[in-house]
Amino acid sequence: MSRRCELTGKGPMTGNNVSHAHNKTRRRFLPNLQDVTLQSDVLGRSFKFRVSSAALRTVDHRGGLDAFMARAKDAELSAAALKVKKAIADANA
Repeated sequence: MSRRCELTGKGPMTGNNVSHAHNKTRRRFLPNLQDVTLQSDVLGRSFKFRVSSAALRTVDHRGGLDAFMARAKDAELSAAALKVKKAIADANA
């Protein structure tokens, strides 16, 4: 299971641990991923995603999964999220 947000594409970043003596060692900053179930109002069913906390706040801010998917870029979404986006677009049309 990759450490990548399915809705925003946010993944691990790299940087340095810096000690008091200013020694630098490489480290990874991992995104805060949560397993969540999001409800689609248009389709009337729920979907499980592995989402970062920042993406979860964005979904709430935009008014739910359907509104988020309408504005989301295809390049950032995972394969499963792309299927959901297409299903929501077909149901709205």
